[in-house]
Amino acid sequence: MSAGQWIQQVTLGWLVYDLTGSSVLLGVLNGLRALPFLLVSPIAGVAADRMDRRRLVLTAEWVLMITALGMGLLVASGFLETWHVFAFTLITGVCWAFVDPIRQSMVPMLVPKQELMNAVALNSAAFNMTKVIGPSIGGVLIAAFGVAGNFFVQGLTYAGVVLFVYWMVAPATPLEARRSSALANLKEGLVYVWSNPTIFALMITALVPRIFAMPFQTLMPVFQKDVLKVGPEGLGVLLAAPGLGAMLAGLMLATLSYRIRRQGVLMLVSLVSLGVTMNLFSWTTSFPLAILALVGEGACQIFYMATTNTLLQLIVPDHLRGRVMSIYSLDRGLMPVGSLLAGVMAHFIGAPATVSFMGLTVIVLGILVAWRAPIIRGLGHSAKG
Repeated sequence: MSAGQWIQQVTLGWLVYDLTGSSVLLGVLNGLRALPFLLVSPIAGVAADRMDRRRLVLTAEWVLMITALGMGLLVASGFLETWHVFAFTLITGVCWAFVDPIRQSMVPMLVPKQELMNAVALNSAAFNMTKVIGPSIGGVLIAAFGVAGNFFVQGLTYAGVVLFVYWMVAPATPLEARRSSALANLKEGLVYVWSNPTIFALMITALVPRIFAMPFQTLMPVFQKDVLKVGPEGLGVLLAAPGLGAMLAGLMLATLSYRIRRQGVLMLVSLVSLGVTMNLFSWTTSFPLAILALVGEGACQIFYMATTNTLLQLIVPDHLRGRVMSIYSLDRGLMPVGSLLAGVMAHFIGAPATVSFMGLTVIVLGILVAWRAPIIRGLGHSAKG
């Protein structure tokens, strides 16, 4: 997500709760935002390998800009209804789900391969900076300009993206995918991921932790109130700590990327360390130690995510990259599944035991991948699929 997307998420949540007072509808809103990543991303991957990627991104950004300005007009006119918010959320979710794999498939075309990890790490650092700053900016904008003004600001940010995309020069897509039907392209991408042991192992390490590692942060209010016994300001610190760790790790990785030759080893160590930090957090009752564990957890997230992304980009051939990265983008759609799982487990066994179990699952996954897919340990700058 960009800063504008985080701002939009805060704005929509505030608007739905203000209109309805329903926490259930807030959950539905978040689920609706994630659903397109499960349904649309594979189609976007096929389009990315068959069509002009720059034009696809440009079209999606135009839609995002127009719908944001339209929502601003609806709010300002007083004609806004709750269904408008959900329709807007679905449209923007589809656009984001469409743009994400296309944008990722363009990175190796614009960045030299020897600098790819540096670029991915910087992107991760920027992402987590917006994750920390964006929600607070959203609240400030609501207070300063009102909800309508907030949507107009979002529209202007999308207009800026449109200008940047207009100026961007992107290489043409390879011809291979256009020699078959779109359905055949989709099948080819799925078969490639399933039949290539290296890619399949990387995809498992990319997607499974999205269910078991990231969603545990939805239990932060439980830890804040019942375990660590701190006030609302403590909850804000708990939520910001992983983002801070991720941002620092991204900057560190970008600085040291040229010295890293065994990216596969780094990915596996980071994955296991992620599970360890989750366990450290789950059983501590000290607020300072909990913050340190969360900073470490955020750092481990970025180390494993950035290395996994880089390895996929290096291994996958150009004509299949859009489809493979669209499967990689399914992670955003899987996170609500993990949040639901975390919530149900916490109800029966408690939040600390839930996070500990999820952390142990991540540790076991890292060990299994290292054992069953030893080729991953040897992957580096010269990775070949």
